[in-house]
Amino acid sequence: MQSIKVVSRVGSDGILHLDVPVGMTNEELEVMVIFQPLKSSVQSETPQLLGWMSGFFEEVIGGWVGEPLERGKFEH
Repeated sequence: MQSIKVVSRVGSDGILHLDVPVGMTNEELEVMVIFQPLKSSVQSETPQLLGWMSGFFEEVIGGWVGEPLERGKFEH
């Protein structure tokens, strides 16, 4: 048994086409396909899908209206 790992793109039709050179001809093969989306291609996750409340970032980020915050010096 051999294992080959390839990265491929699913077309707009939702079908994944694979061309995998195996170095054999006129042979029957048992093929198993396991797929997993790449992290970089999963950009459509909204904050709500990631567990954040709706509007959280719009209301919280930049919401400080008090005295300007200062970062203290770190000495090691």
